[in-house]
Amino acid sequence: MDSAYETTRLIAEEVDIIEVGTILCVGEGVRAVRDLKALYPHKIVLADAKIADAGKILSRMCFEANADWVTVICCADINTAKGALDVAKEFNGDVQIELTGYWTWEQAQQWRDAGIGQVVYHRSRDAQAAGVAWGEADITAIKRLSDMGFKVTVTGGLALEDLPLFKG
Repeated sequence: MDSAYETTRLIAEEVDIIEVGTILCVGEGVRAVRDLKALYPHKIVLADAKIADAGKILSRMCFEANADWVTVICCADINTAKGALDVAKEFNGDVQIELTGYWTWEQAQQWRDAGIGQVVYHRSRDAQAAGVAWGEADITAIKRLSDMGFKVTVTGGLALEDLPLFKG
């Protein structure tokens, strides 16, 4: 936790969202969410829990720890996402669907129909390590998601040389 606190202290005033990443969520539990929200109450704190099941239970744990947003992994059943969204609304929070790995446009439409308005287009740590690079197919998918009405966040191994791809 000490290194997470130190890194956050260095960048907190420069960012809008403080992400409690999946590895930190698993390693420290919702305590990390609670601690970071207490230190930065004016920031959006995202619990990147990548919820795959038990959407209501796990999202409630995150929101009771004062998370503003939680992530649900794209392979989760639509009812998991709906359950997480129901709980998010109780806390005036929100849900992001994390697009890591395989997902379909049919699923994307189900998420929109359920009232989910945010997705995270994520290149996984493992894909990055295997040399998978950002490309035009990613930009096309991001644009299509945006056209569907999603607010799209992009994450995962972005480098300065990747930024021109995202222009416009």
